[in-house]
Amino acid sequence: MDLKDLITSIRNYEGITRKNMIKGVTSLLKDSYNITGKTVLGFGDDASAIDIDNQQLLLLATDGMWGKLMEADPRWAGYCSVLVNVNDIAAMGGIPTGMTNVLSVQDKETCKEIMEGVNEGVLKFGVPMVGGHLHPDTPYNALDVAITGLVGKDDVITSGGAQVGDQVIMGIDLDGKPHEKFPLNWDTTTFKSSELVQDQIRAMNRIARKHLVTAGKDISNPGTLGTLGMLLEASDVGASIELEKIPRNQSVDWDSWLKIYPGSGFVLTTPEENVKECIKLLEEVNITANTVGEIIQDRIFYLSYQGEREVLFNFHRDRIMGVKQEI
Repeated sequence: MDLKDLITSIRNYEGITRKNMIKGVTSLLKDSYNITGKTVLGFGDDASAIDIDNQQLLLLATDGMWGKLMEADPRWAGYCSVLVNVNDIAAMGGIPTGMTNVLSVQDKETCKEIMEGVNEGVLKFGVPMVGGHLHPDTPYNALDVAITGLVGKDDVITSGGAQVGDQVIMGIDLDGKPHEKFPLNWDTTTFKSSELVQDQIRAMNRIARKHLVTAGKDISNPGTLGTLGMLLEASDVGASIELEKIPRNQSVDWDSWLKIYPGSGFVLTTPEENVKECIKLLEEVNITANTVGEIIQDRIFYLSYQGEREVLFNFHRDRIMGVKQEI
């Protein structure tokens, strides 16, 4: 495998390039996002956080299902709408509490397929879908889901706290398979017990309550390296990462693996002294975890492979989201 070719492929992956507009959109709300004075975090995290005055934060997140996923398999899109939202709350160290949705459909059959998938996801992850809004006559099919969660005020995990010298941990459930209709999704949950799947979510809450990490994100549409890149942007730092140390199912080539959306996967940064406990808590719930590199001061994302080292992103001039977290 040629490292330069891999870097070119990752940089041009649409799961990453689709994030480029986020800074322009969020900047339009910069004067109003904290109008109540209770918004704890700025933009750039997996969920927003509102101070509700009882030593807890209310977490709020929203995800819209990618049109390509909806076209490939509406039922799977419904299931994934639960999965991705629950993982967003988990990435913040929170416990998910409930979801609502906006469903837009062209016909009753598609509506049925989507909602069957949603129901399957609710039963698997144990988080209720408590309401929503239906557009029954749109010229397209779309599903958008919002979720709430709770986390201790002092326990929240953000994207913006990585410190120079921190170790970078990547944890991924390798026991899975590409979805038959959408191979960019690494399915690790449909065939596992609800108990294990929910334990994987609660593992992040345990890590949060122990204050073991300085930053974290769930691995999502930008893939493993793209997700880490967003964390680096939010933290205003860089990293040096060794490709071979990233947990990977050997049945999948590197290019595909780095773009895949795992059913359960997280990127964390932590001081050296907390590495072993973080890895232990993840591996107790079937998430294979490893230290893959280190946070550096210069805002450059280096990737090395078999003795060769190249720049994946230079955040002095490149951007994924372009959003620096304000805490």
